[in-house]
Amino acid sequence: MIKMAKKWQKLTSVRKQISLQRRNGDIAYTDSSSSTTSSRAEKGHFVVYTIDQTRFVFPIVYLSNHIFRELFKMSEEEFGLPRDGPIMLPCDAVFMNYVVFLIKRRVTKDMEKALLMSMATSQCSRCHSLFQEESSQHVLLRGF
Repeated sequence: MIKMAKKWQKLTSVRKQISLQRRNGDIAYTDSSSSTTSSRAEKGHFVVYTIDQTRFVFPIVYLSNHIFRELFKMSEEEFGLPRDGPIMLPCDAVFMNYVVFLIKRRVTKDMEKALLMSMATSQCSRCHSLFQEESSQHVLLRGF
C-alpha cells in the first residue's frame, strides 16, 4: 500500500496542481476555487484529491492508518490506478475533514471500525450525508 501511494505521489508531481493551501496542523487542504499552482508536496507528505476537487496534503505516517488504507482501496476500485493524474479519493472534502478530525482525536477502535463498516457498505460520497446526519444529532445532544 505504501509503495502504491508513493508511486501515485510521483505521478501527481508531474501534473500542475492547486497549491494555495490552508494549514490545519500538519494537514494542508485547498478548495477548488484556488488558482495558484504547484507540482509537489513537501518532503514526507503525500497529496490526494477528493471528488469535489479539494486537494489535501497529509504526512506519510497517515498511510499506516486503517481508514486511509480503505480509502485507497475504494479509490483503486472506483477510479483505477492513476497513470497521469492525481490520486482521487471517492469522497468529498467534508467527509475527508471528518476523517482527519477522527484521526487527530485518536478515536477508539470501535469508532474506527464503525466508520470502516459504513464506508464498506456505502460509497464515500454517500458517507457525506451520513456524516451530516450524525453531526446534527451530536449538536442536538450536546445542547442538553
